[in-house]
This record gives sequence, C-alpha cells and structure tokens, in this order.
Amino acid sequence: MNYAQLLFPDFSLILCGYFLCRYTPLNRPLWQQVEFLVYYFLFPILLFHSIVKSPLDIHATSGFLLAGLAMGFSAILISNSMPYWPWVRHKIDLRDHAASAQIGFRFNSFIALALVERLAGPEGLLLIAVLIGFCVPMFNVGAVWPMARHGESGMLRELIRNPLILATTSGLAFNFLGFRVPEVLDPSLSRIGAASLALGLMSAGAGMELKALNQGKFLGSLVLAIKHLVVPCLAWALAQLFQLPPLQTTVLLIFSGLPTASTCYVLASRMGYNGGYVAGLVTLSTLLGVLSLPFALGVLGGLKF
Repeated sequence: MNYAQLLFPDFSLILCGYFLCRYTPLNRPLWQQVEFLVYYFLFPILLFHSIVKSPLDIHATSGFLLAGLAMGFSAILISNSMPYWPWVRHKIDLRDHAASAQIGFRFNSFIALALVERLAGPEGLLLIAVLIGFCVPMFNVGAVWPMARHGESGMLRELIRNPLILATTSGLAFNFLGFRVPEVLDPSLSRIGAASLALGLMSAGAGMELKALNQGKFLGSLVLAIKHLVVPCLAWALAQLFQLPPLQTTVLLIFSGLPTASTCYVLASRMGYNGGYVAGLVTLSTLLGVLSLPFALGVLGGLKF
C-alpha cells in the first residue's frame, strides 16, 4: 500500500495553510481566528456527532480502549519523567521541559479523523472518536500538570474549560444513555464535520514555525523521538498483547503515528511558557508525521509475534 499517496491529501492541506499564511494577505491573525472557530465550535461538534451517531459496543472495543489508554499513559510517564533521567536532567531547562513534554504524547485530532475516515471507514471513525473521548481528558491532565506545578495556573480550571473534553464526555454520556441526534440535523452536522477537518488541517499548517528552535535542541530531539518512534512501537506491542483485530490495530497504529496537537503552543503560551519554542516542535512533529505514519502502518503493521 502506498502510504505516501494516502497521506498526501491531508498533508497537502497543511502545506496549503502554511503557504496561504506566509505568502498571502490571509496571514497569521486570520488563521488564529480560524483555529479558535475550529477548536471551540466546529471540532467539538464533529467529535460529539461521531460518538453519538452509532451505538457503542464497549465489550467489543474494551481491548482496543485498554490498549489505547495504556499507550497514552505510558507516553505521559515517559515524557514527564525526563528530568529524573540521570543523563538528561542537567542538560535540559525545566521550564522548557514542562511546556514541551506534551509534544511527546498529544496528537493532532484533525489529522486523526481525516485519515481514519479514509482508511478505516465509519467503523474506524467511531473507534477513533471514542478513543479520543477517553484519551483527551488524560492527555490534558498530563499536559497541564507539569506547567501548573511550575507556574501559577490551576489545572482544574484548564481542564473544565477544554471544549474537547466537554464534547467527548457529553457524547459518551449520550451514547451510553441511548440518545440519538434527530435525523433532520444529520446533514448539517456532517457538513460541520467536513469543514472542521479541512480548516483544522489548514490551520495546523498556518501555525508552523521553526525560528525558535535554536534553543533546547537536545530536549526537542528527545520529545520528538518519544512521539514518533517510541509511541508507535508501544502501540504495536500493545496491539499484539491484547490480540486486537486488524481494524482496531490499524486505528491504534494511526493514532500512535500522528503528529502532535497543533494546540500545544496555544496551551503553553496561555500558561505563561515559551510558546514559540513549543510551536517550533509542533512544526517538526507535523513534518515527521510524514515518516512516522508510514512507519507505524507499513513497517510495524506488517510485523507479527
């Protein structure tokens, strides 16, 4: 399977956003507003709709969810424990680590849903939406905790204001209670979902910048290695351990190979940290996704015990 060809539509939208932001009057201030629109309105609706529209069989997906949660929790522990590694702790800035540790485990939800929808269809889309629903709260705790510990921001306040947590938890509650969206609203919600994916990918490209990466190269290399090498290997091992079926394995491997969340730098800046440095790492992670996704799907996906 030609994974480069499969990834091209999504990464072409990322490049489109980058060039529009840098070389046209559609510059960064406009894309910041687009990003807020996607993050606070369009994307939460997509997540909610994806979770609610199909009944969720927890028994059939329990192994998949446990594997995804184990992978995410392991990535959080590895990323946040770096200051305690004897050969690392004296070579990194602790404030920069607190801001950038999230790079090692957070994920770009826009790319996740766009890829899974095309590679795994509606069933895969439901799986990734539910996994996002379970992982977003955990990942946000893992991202906010080190910065709240070093700074003065309250972790609970950051979590309860997160629109993705609100959308996914309410979607899961609706699904478990047996509620469904009225059919008359389905076309509108589907169009909102399509708009969120396209605009989300383009705004990820518009946010790319590398100029702040002259500092903290060692720290940046470590968190990117965790994100794009260690996490996919963890996902493959857990898929074998839980004996996941092919579709669930594919979705988990896609999830593991994704670039980090484009909102990492927004969170770091809002909490008083070096947002420019984090934005540079987000950019490199987005570019490395071109390699880590084929590695996860093509190389690891073909291996068996």
